[in-house]
Amino acid sequence: MTTTRRDLLKLATTGAVGLGGLGLVPAALRGQSPPPPPLPVVDVPPLEGVEKAAKPLSILILGGTGFTGPHQVRYALARGHRLTLFNRGRRPKEWPGEVEELTGDRNTGDLSALAGRTWDVCIDNPTMLPSWVRDAGKVLQGKVGQYVFISTISVYAAENEPWADESAATAAYEGEDMMAETLDSVRESGFALYGPLKAASEREAERWFPGKTTVIRPGLIVGPGDESDRFTYWPVRLDRGGDVLAPGDGTDAVQVIDARDLAEWTIRMVEAGTTGTFNATGPDYELSMAEMLCGVRAATTAGAKLHWVPADFLAEQKVSPWGDMPAWVPGGPETDGFGRRSVKRAVAAGLTFRPLARTALETLAWFQSLPAERQANLKAGIAPEREKEVLAAWQAKTAAS
Repeated sequence: MTTTRRDLLKLATTGAVGLGGLGLVPAALRGQSPPPPPLPVVDVPPLEGVEKAAKPLSILILGGTGFTGPHQVRYALARGHRLTLFNRGRRPKEWPGEVEELTGDRNTGDLSALAGRTWDVCIDNPTMLPSWVRDAGKVLQGKVGQYVFISTISVYAAENEPWADESAATAAYEGEDMMAETLDSVRESGFALYGPLKAASEREAERWFPGKTTVIRPGLIVGPGDESDRFTYWPVRLDRGGDVLAPGDGTDAVQVIDARDLAEWTIRMVEAGTTGTFNATGPDYELSMAEMLCGVRAATTAGAKLHWVPADFLAEQKVSPWGDMPAWVPGGPETDGFGRRSVKRAVAAGLTFRPLARTALETLAWFQSLPAERQANLKAGIAPEREKEVLAAWQAKTAAS
């Protein structure tokens, strides 16, 4: 059973997955309804026991209020840096320190709040459109010492290159005008444009900030605060106990990175002034689906029992990888590069990983702190009744054979 990255991206249009938070594009961006009201202010607790950086930096973060951004802010503040955030102001946070907040809208090209200012570093979190990088470049060229572009491992043209490094070919844009593409057009493409436009955005970053660009290509970002539930499903499901549907035979590779590890490493990279391109996923060894689920199960005491069901049977039952079975992409070690990207360069540059069981435990604790209505509506993973049906069908098949 072969599932391409394009197949996975198409799932985003059904709401089954989102990449970088873009699987759920706000209706306001599509011109279909008025902007939603501001969200409640969220308290972001300080980090304790973090050493101060040798030299405080002035850091501009484009975005900063999504999933990884608050972790960047919290760590940067703990390290003693000066922070400025630029976004639409729709996700207010109560930061554990002084943070300057500027308001604008990159969808309309309104970056006027950045004009005439200088920073040591700019971290560009939410961008997937080359026009957004171009617009930022026009305002910030010569105004920042380093430009960090947060990209994705989805930029690669091929996924059948196990352990390929950052030199592997990236996806080519085949449309008419990449600068005319919008979030709407990306969604309408079934997210087929996602990788090519991210790759084009990387090149645009280097064009505007030559020799000053750092490109970070994360894999699946997980941990407390992930509203997609693309990893959260597993700690929640295993903590519920009982018979658990597990995909494949357990040998398929999977790569994830805790948002906190990614965010903190990003700040350390700008402290060191490190430029270049880096795959940023983990861990730093091959992790199988079985090892991941057993690591997650170690964070609970529910006594969940894993039932491994072959990929071809799951396909017959219309159980989708990545959507119904989060984080899972079927494929063998000779063909599957999706869960086998080399991270040697990032590890050499200081990327570290907290234990998977700790990520699972803290993700579960975060999820259990959410309102009951939210806990009852996981955004990824197979529904409980459907899981029982598939397990029963598999048991019936094996009993008859």
